[in-house]
Amino acid sequence: MSERYRADQVGSLLRPFELIQARAAFSNGQISLDQLRKIEDHAILDALQMQREAGVEVFTDGEYRRGLFLDVLTEAVDGFTTAARPVEWRAPGDKVEIVKGGKVVDARLRQRRRLAGHESAFLKSHCAGPFKITLPTPAQFMFASYQKGVTDQFYPRRTDLTADLVAILQDEIKALVSDGVPYIQMDAPSFTDFVDQRYRARMRESGIDPESALDEALAASNDCFVGAKNAEITTAIHLCRGNQRSRWLKEGSYDAIAEKIFGILDVDRFLLEYDSVRAGGFEPLRFVPQGKTVVLGLVTTKTPDLEPIDELVRRVEEASRYIPIERLAISPQCGFASMLQGNLLSHDDQRRKLELVVEVARKVWG
Repeated sequence: MSERYRADQVGSLLRPFELIQARAAFSNGQISLDQLRKIEDHAILDALQMQREAGVEVFTDGEYRRGLFLDVLTEAVDGFTTAARPVEWRAPGDKVEIVKGGKVVDARLRQRRRLAGHESAFLKSHCAGPFKITLPTPAQFMFASYQKGVTDQFYPRRTDLTADLVAILQDEIKALVSDGVPYIQMDAPSFTDFVDQRYRARMRESGIDPESALDEALAASNDCFVGAKNAEITTAIHLCRGNQRSRWLKEGSYDAIAEKIFGILDVDRFLLEYDSVRAGGFEPLRFVPQGKTVVLGLVTTKTPDLEPIDELVRRVEEASRYIPIERLAISPQCGFASMLQGNLLSHDDQRRKLELVVEVARKVWG
């Protein structure tokens, strides 16, 4: 199923103002969950119509039922608390912005409900074509959410936490398969920690061996997908270098991880950020095995400027020097709104970006 979709997208879409207001009202106890769900439903139907008109081949609900892409797990599972960990975001104009946040595990994880069952049921009822459900990889929590002096009171070893995360995500993916979801994607921005020398140094300083940690993260992702070995289901992993309010976290080419990422991960598609020099060149694509598709994230979601079509076509052709063009596709480099407050572009800009992806796909693959 890896070559089916040429005009792909990552997942999140800019939230309409009414939905942002509704989530704030729900948080303040001013509206009920049922009222919030009705507003979400209306917004998702509008988003599906926009996607139909843009011509994309894979639909999403824009992650409109989430405040942050990780919330699909953290809001369904007890055991997480909000942290005050400082994160250095790189903002437009080469500014550095320190934002405190994140999630720390401060109890044994206990799942209260399905992660994405409410998302898949609505999409299955209202989509005019194939749709995807996105989930975070265990790696998003294995390292960043494990805090010594807190987490180790409940999970003496990091591998103990990993085992519980895998079990939760594995069960959810099996349930999504049973739901009839045709495309399941795991988002793994933490995998690019291993391409940035600053992040690798921080791992070593905290007593983590980067290569062993990468091996653990890859094995955990594969374990999650064990119930999705079905010829009718597309499985995918998405990698980016941070995406929040048009900011980014990391830089570095895929060279340092390509052989392991492409050789070990047992998925159909790799959605890769490739919209800036921070991602490096296409040479690492030579490690992608037969039967796997690479979705080139050439269209940026961070700025409203439209990339020239001829330039995008040229870049697809350049990538085809390392992997046959029939095993390539195109998408934006990441979602448009990994969190409730999205990137710094308009809804019209977003639509034009998706239309551009479709136009390039038709020009390249017909």
